[in-house]
Amino acid sequence: MRFDELRVGLTAERVRDVTVEDIQAYAALTGDHNPVHVDADAAAKSRFGGIVAHGMLGAGFISAVLGMDLPGPGSVYVGQTIRFTLPVRPGDAVTVRVEILEIIQAKRRVRLATTCRNQNGETVLDGEATILMPEEPG
Repeated sequence: MRFDELRVGLTAERVRDVTVEDIQAYAALTGDHNPVHVDADAAAKSRFGGIVAHGMLGAGFISAVLGMDLPGPGSVYVGQTIRFTLPVRPGDAVTVRVEILEIIQAKRRVRLATTCRNQNGETVLDGEATILMPEEPG
């Protein structure tokens, strides 16, 4: 989307079903093999009572919406605040929603609310993102 097409209140959403394979792939990619993410026996004894996804996996889902949908290709993710409110478990369907809160014309930046909710409508992650929009040709 072009910078001049953005408006406060625009939203975009994507749904992602979280799998054990997603969690294992994230652990392999990042090196974060914390037992609450990858060891069913250890995770069962944890405060979560079972395997939970890495919190940053959900943040990665936000990145996909920002980079592909709103504002979309060409935009650059330059900041994010995050508050993790509930665990995400294998089998959860996470709905990622972003909403434009502010457009900073002089700096070509966009501030967006970022929220992830599970299939029960419970917020599992929220925060705000800042995006830098590219210069437009011509």
